[in-house]
Amino acid sequence: MDKIIIINGIFVTASPIQPIVKGCMVIEDNRITYLGSDVPEPLENYTEVVNGKNKLYMPGLVNTHGHAAMSLLRGYGDDLALQVWLQEKMWPMEAKFTSKDVLWGTSLSIVEMLKGGTTTFVDMYDHMDQVAQAVEQSGMRGCLTRGVIGLCPPEVQDQKLLDSKKFAIDWNGKANGRITTMIAPHAPYTCPPDYIEKLVALSHELNLPIHTHMSETRREVEQNVSDYGVRPVEHLEKLGVFNRPTLLAHGVHLNDEEIAVLAKYDVRVSHNPGSNLKLASGVARVPELLAAGVKVSLGTDSAASNNNLDMFEEMRLAALIHKGVSGDPIAVPATEALQMGTHMGAESIWLNDVGQLQVGKKADVIALDLDQPHFLPRTDYISHIVYSASAHDVVDVMVDGKWLVRNRECLTMDEEKVKREFELSFERLTQ
Repeated sequence: MDKIIIINGIFVTASPIQPIVKGCMVIEDNRITYLGSDVPEPLENYTEVVNGKNKLYMPGLVNTHGHAAMSLLRGYGDDLALQVWLQEKMWPMEAKFTSKDVLWGTSLSIVEMLKGGTTTFVDMYDHMDQVAQAVEQSGMRGCLTRGVIGLCPPEVQDQKLLDSKKFAIDWNGKANGRITTMIAPHAPYTCPPDYIEKLVALSHELNLPIHTHMSETRREVEQNVSDYGVRPVEHLEKLGVFNRPTLLAHGVHLNDEEIAVLAKYDVRVSHNPGSNLKLASGVARVPELLAAGVKVSLGTDSAASNNNLDMFEEMRLAALIHKGVSGDPIAVPATEALQMGTHMGAESIWLNDVGQLQVGKKADVIALDLDQPHFLPRTDYISHIVYSASAHDVVDVMVDGKWLVRNRECLTMDEEKVKREFELSFERLTQ
């Protein structure tokens, strides 16, 4: 069994009890077994001794909403409203995607995420077997789901339902538990009510959570009222969605009553500030959601609507935009933004043993290079992570006690091959 010790380190735990620890951390197999100021036993007892001088260690980041293969569409349709962007740019191009395209689009996103300190991500897409295989190879964690759009003939709906069920069964708990699955009606405006009810029944049958887009734009909410006579929250509540563990993406346009309903059912919300700003969808009511007790995490959405997968940027945006909108400088403090990007993200996808540097937790750990001008003076490490750091500061990444990135080099993915195959896929799609 591997027994790794990191000495001379500074550890940001993402725990309110002891947020900063200076000293060393011990990892045995895939879990943290010691975190404290003293070296617990002679260094010769360890299989690997890591000198953490000038490095800042923290939990791996958790990206709770995205579509990884859409890296193939980065920059393809920018500065457009959501519905125009989807219907005129994204969906016609995505219709050309093959399973091979999804593999290489996802692989490129995985390399980007890993090198940027993201150790767990949620993915909703098609050709999900390819996504799962890429996650398995990479060594990172994936909470994966076959996104289902129900605007199609009944026989196609039935086939998508079967595909969703098969994928969920085949991959849940695989890759030594690093892969989990969910059921995903794409959105209330892309799935007829009776079809959503079938997906809810499947969620019950397989005992899996539900993930869906909801209330991303004002237009979507108005369309829901026009089509069904109620706003999306009441609509999904009536269809039984919230009787299942549920993660909603976006939740931008919510009123007080809807926030109370989400809190009542313990529905979790993935806040995607970068994507919501770029698509002019609006700014979610995150301070109100948090005050109501709703678990709020962070997601990048896709590289087509962001246009990067930098979770440091999402933490910074989450901390900044709510200050600006509310006029309250403590609307989302740095500590809360960090928690949204780490353990609150893990809890939002029902992973209770990652997201913090704490004895007994899984060893999902990243290291930032502190020996840089923007980390000086060393006044407040949590502030520096949220307001100063970026994905480019990440040097080392560990998931489940195994190094996946060392000295900014991906150890589990052939980055050059991934980039080459990705370019070939893009060229074919745009011919």
